[in-house]
Amino acid sequence: MSRLVFYGTTGKFTWRMLATVLAGQSIIIFFGALVARGAAIADSEPAAAGRYLLVGSAVAALCLLGSGLTRKPYGVTLGWVVQLLTILAGFVVPMMFLVGLIFLALWVVSLLQGGKVDRMQAPVG
Repeated sequence: MSRLVFYGTTGKFTWRMLATVLAGQSIIIFFGALVARGAAIADSEPAAAGRYLLVGSAVAALCLLGSGLTRKPYGVTLGWVVQLLTILAGFVVPMMFLVGLIFLALWVVSLLQGGKVDRMQAPVG
């Protein structure tokens, strides 16, 4: 039976899928931070522009860190936190709501389908 995991270890195929999702997500989040910075500069808010770039870059780095930690029990939890932060970024750049939902869907599918593949590849006996 497939289930969502919020903390704990996953199989080899699953953590590889999760790591791939987070690695790709880091690039998109960084681009979102650049968009937020540009919008703040266009609105004549230079202080906010720097904060948006800094926070967005930190979340992108958190994605990369989470990508490397998906083998660990807390790596999956970190991935869920990143999914939440990505959706919350929609309050700064509204398109990030859609981006966050897309990556959340990829995250959930990777957990569910990856678990199925791991069970199929498990040795019998």
